[in-house]
Amino acid sequence: MASMPPVLAILLQLLLVPAATEASRAVPAVDAPNASVGAAATAAAGHGGKVTVHLVPHSHEDVGWLKTIDQYLVGSNNSIQVGCVMNTLDSVVEALARDPARKFVVVEQVMLNHIRFRRLTHPLHPGFLPTVVGTEKPKYPGHSPQASRFCGGWCMHDEAAAHYIDMIDQTTLGHRMIKKQFNKTPKAGWQIDPFGHSAVQAYLLGVELGFDSMHFARIDYQDKEKRKEDKGLEVVWHGSRTFGSSSQIFTNAFPNNYSPPKGFGFEVSDEDMIPVQDDPSLFDYNVEERVKSFVSAAKAQANVTHTNDIMWTMGDDFSHQYAESWFRNMDKLIHHVNKDGQVHALYSTPSIYTDAKHASNVSWPVKNDDFFPYADADNSYWTGYFASRPTFKRYVRMLSGYYLAARQVEFFTGKSSLGLFTSSLEDALGIAQHHDAITGTAKQHTTDDYSKRLAFGASKVEKGLNTALSCLTSSNGTCMSSVVNFSQCQLLNMSYCPSTEEEISAAKSLVVVAYNPLGWERSDFIRIPVNDENLVVKGSDGTIVEAQLVEIDNFTIDLRKFYVKAYLGLTIDKAPKYSLVFQASVPPMGWNSYFISRPTETGHNSTRFIASMVSPSNETIEVGPGPLKMSFSSTSGQLTRIFNSFSGVDLPVQQSFFWYRSSIDAEGSGAYIFRPEGNTSTIVSRSVPLKVIHGPLVDEVHQQFSSWIYQVTRLYKNKDHAEVEYTIGPIPVDDNVGKEVITQLKANMVTNSTFYTDSNGRDFLKRVRDYREEWKLQVHQPIAGNYYPVNLGVYVADEKYELSVLVDRAVGASSIQDGQIEIMLHRRIIQDDGKGVGEALNEAVCVAQDCRGLMARGTYYVNVEKLGHGAQWRRTFGQQVYSPFLLAFTHEDETSWKSYSVAKASMMDANYSLPKNVAIITLQNLDDGTTLLRLAHLFQAAEDPQYSVMAKVELRKVFGKRTIKQLSETNLSANQKRSDMKKKNWKVVGDTENGHAPVKGGPVDSQALVVELGPMEIRTFLLQF
Repeated sequence: MASMPPVLAILLQLLLVPAATEASRAVPAVDAPNASVGAAATAAAGHGGKVTVHLVPHSHEDVGWLKTIDQYLVGSNNSIQVGCVMNTLDSVVEALARDPARKFVVVEQVMLNHIRFRRLTHPLHPGFLPTVVGTEKPKYPGHSPQASRFCGGWCMHDEAAAHYIDMIDQTTLGHRMIKKQFNKTPKAGWQIDPFGHSAVQAYLLGVELGFDSMHFARIDYQDKEKRKEDKGLEVVWHGSRTFGSSSQIFTNAFPNNYSPPKGFGFEVSDEDMIPVQDDPSLFDYNVEERVKSFVSAAKAQANVTHTNDIMWTMGDDFSHQYAESWFRNMDKLIHHVNKDGQVHALYSTPSIYTDAKHASNVSWPVKNDDFFPYADADNSYWTGYFASRPTFKRYVRMLSGYYLAARQVEFFTGKSSLGLFTSSLEDALGIAQHHDAITGTAKQHTTDDYSKRLAFGASKVEKGLNTALSCLTSSNGTCMSSVVNFSQCQLLNMSYCPSTEEEISAAKSLVVVAYNPLGWERSDFIRIPVNDENLVVKGSDGTIVEAQLVEIDNFTIDLRKFYVKAYLGLTIDKAPKYSLVFQASVPPMGWNSYFISRPTETGHNSTRFIASMVSPSNETIEVGPGPLKMSFSSTSGQLTRIFNSFSGVDLPVQQSFFWYRSSIDAEGSGAYIFRPEGNTSTIVSRSVPLKVIHGPLVDEVHQQFSSWIYQVTRLYKNKDHAEVEYTIGPIPVDDNVGKEVITQLKANMVTNSTFYTDSNGRDFLKRVRDYREEWKLQVHQPIAGNYYPVNLGVYVADEKYELSVLVDRAVGASSIQDGQIEIMLHRRIIQDDGKGVGEALNEAVCVAQDCRGLMARGTYYVNVEKLGHGAQWRRTFGQQVYSPFLLAFTHEDETSWKSYSVAKASMMDANYSLPKNVAIITLQNLDDGTTLLRLAHLFQAAEDPQYSVMAKVELRKVFGKRTIKQLSETNLSANQKRSDMKKKNWKVVGDTENGHAPVKGGPVDSQALVVELGPMEIRTFLLQF
């Protein structure tokens, strides 16, 4: 290691401490109680069936929470919380260098990366980090074949509100950094703090990464007590019903929190710290007392698990500020406890601990599905954060889909002066998946910091993407950035887009380029604000495209005026009068161009339709330009029925808004907790003013539920779902009552207390009201205790129909009564819930001195199908919700544009598209010159008779314009070849298999280059072109 820079040596010491064998440890020369004793100074001659305590030193470094990530990094703003990651890591490095037997767990790689970057570039550190080994050749043990690896994501992501693609991306970012810097691969999942644990985390972000084990602290308090009684805290988790036992992973739920047992924390700032005093000359000599307490705590914990190996998590939030305090005391405990001989103690890691459990050869209980919802007391269900900070959740989800599309464009553009411009967003998006970021459970100033990072990253990507699109659409293969100036509009959801609102001259057209990141051809509606009603839309082939002008409502105009000023600092006096709606058809992984201009021929005027709002006159209002229809009552103004003449569906459905009154006692609602006062919700309005817009492309129903809730239901031509846009806020709290707002759909269906929610946007899991499969639930909170996280959708089914709702961000949802679906969309609470954040969830947006409660605008989608036919819509349209068109705008002469641009193209072979059950979830140029490709099967086993089957993808046709020179299949995070992954097989209690073996794709032939994917399978490849 003589040539390794000291910074890398130090980080290796942190990340990759060795699993030194106990036989190699020397006995101290003098057996004095106060001798210099480390783990390497303790002999082990076999444990003889004793309880073995694995001491796992760690520090939990939140990537923002009470302070921002930078404040935690450098130790500023300590009036809020004392914590400095740089102090911790510097101190730990020094402590580890003193004894090679010492170990330490580091998870959040973004912290290491930021420290490394700062010190490599800081003028006071022109070289590398200072090293504790002086000028001698560093002797770090990072290359030991027994080196341990830990989690290694960019952050410790959340498992409820994070989308599976984001979880994969942030994990890959951390794993590839470790691989690049240290050539190591993490082997254990260390998810100690997220507030519940998902099935996707187990089988996808565990098994598919090559992990042997998962370790965490937070499971439901009733579940935990039952598992303690049954010695079931440690299980073999089968997270996937599709993959069964092939998805097994050893899972360790800590008996308490991720802190040490009481009395064994050694942070110097802790007032109740009890150091091990082993000097007999000191009046406070306490070796016997400390050993006795250690043995007692160890034996007590051994009674709640199988085998004699137990784990003590030796650390806490931002602990080890002075690491030697911890290690000195642990050294002494190891020495004196082992000398006492009743139990055995050693420094350990999650991997060493898992190896010991595996070697025991015992049979373990099986866990299926997930660990949601999480409660830590009778009235403290951590289900509020599923919907906390809804606009931040939407911003993250929007940028996630944007990042996916931008990476595709970057790949197709090829190497250019732009470099890897999408990397500007990867750090911020990775940080945003942290379990106090996407959850909405950080302080306001920290959430603002997350948003700022995302905005900076998105701005840089947008600039690069505008140039890349000019390169991609160039007819001669060169960039046209000097000719074409693209722009994008990130605030289209509030009808703000300067490019489209600009006056369209007679000489130039508004050019709209729509890029489709999906692998199949897609037809969808584009809606943009315009100021001119005399417009015509033409396609790339010059044909007229049917269009409709829709009057923009006053609620949107007011929203736009205030929030454009708040977000952009711009004063908007004039608002556009119309939204221009037209249908765009775009080839797979390709683009199409549309030209909007003033008509030059008389006949063109007949192709557009101006729709205005009208108040209905009939008792029942029927809307829908296609087979899908909805009926509304003109008396109540509310939905009464959904029917589809094509599919034969006809179902009475009601929809309205309600709010739960937030409890204000010591266990009340807050950023984390959802606890309504009572078990009923309050309807916002029973009589709703209603206006209707009819048109050839879209019908709209506008409902004003109150001064702070506005809803627009849209039914588009030839679409089999309703699009429902809601605007909620500012939620009134003048009455000092916190309110948690839901939309509720109720159908005439008998659903037997059963409903289905997704796991991180991937698997749908069966939920049964007031029931847990593995223990008898004592119901204390019948509302909050039945809420589950939703990232993709929720549905109910009876013997005839499936009623499905898809969402555009992370939310909380439930079915409190049969045939009912309710989704929490917004929360405003006037007190803290006492779970640590120390701040009420009372978001406000200010323009100068004008501060208003947060307004949340979003969209959900409603579909009714006959039983067994809903999955196709949920899966395929769900992918469209995640990956919308990427729109770019410019003003150009149509003829000139077509002379130097390709108006329509697919990057795939002509007439080829992916099967409808497969999506490309990653296509990314990496900094080493390779390309990362991930293909995902979208359906579960037996979910749909047509699509829950083996799918095939022909890579030669996917990359028809390029030649693949080399292909290597890897694990999910692309840090090791798939063939190198080693998997432990675990014995389990009972026969847990039912049904057939999972269907999985076979090896990829290097000549044919055809990839097979079985249901729910994700396959990852590194390509060279």
